[in-house]
Amino acid sequence: MSSSSSDPVDGAVTVPPVAGEVAVLVAVQDAITDVPGVLPAATAMSFFGEHAAGWMGLGALGAAVDAERRRGWAVVGVSAFATHAASVIIKRIVRRKRPHHPDIRIGVGTPSKLSFPSSHATSTTAALVAMSRMGLGKWPLAGVPAIMLSRLVLGVHYPTDVAAGAALGWTGAVLTDKILGDGRKAQ
Repeated sequence: MSSSSSDPVDGAVTVPPVAGEVAVLVAVQDAITDVPGVLPAATAMSFFGEHAAGWMGLGALGAAVDAERRRGWAVVGVSAFATHAASVIIKRIVRRKRPHHPDIRIGVGTPSKLSFPSSHATSTTAALVAMSRMGLGKWPLAGVPAIMLSRLVLGVHYPTDVAAGAALGWTGAVLTDKILGDGRKAQ
């Protein structure tokens, strides 16, 4: 972390102290970003989840090759799409800017400057919850904290962005499954 000063000297730019969500974000980055494999994994997750495309593609592929669970795979894709769309609408209403403190390392580009809620956390959570509800067990849910953490590692979201995204995604997946699914309860 860089040191911050509250007294400008000779017209120098004052850097605000690290506090609140910025402090949490910096602490996460300081703790794990340099662990081998963390940054490449977070970057790969970011590209896979961009605009929910990876999850929609996985849902389409699953529906094409897994006749027994075709409807479940469709729910995966539709959940990812619908919740991603909802998150984009919410972003345009809330208009929270992405992290920008000088102590935060930004590890990937983003399609917008808006951060709340995290669309990656939203669509990924929706897809993984839908996968767990279609009979694949609980293991897909391990990806939820992974995507949340990846957005912090990459410095593109605050903790509340990813928490809200995960909550929105979970809710959206359950609702999509109730509307389109076969009525099966969560496994």
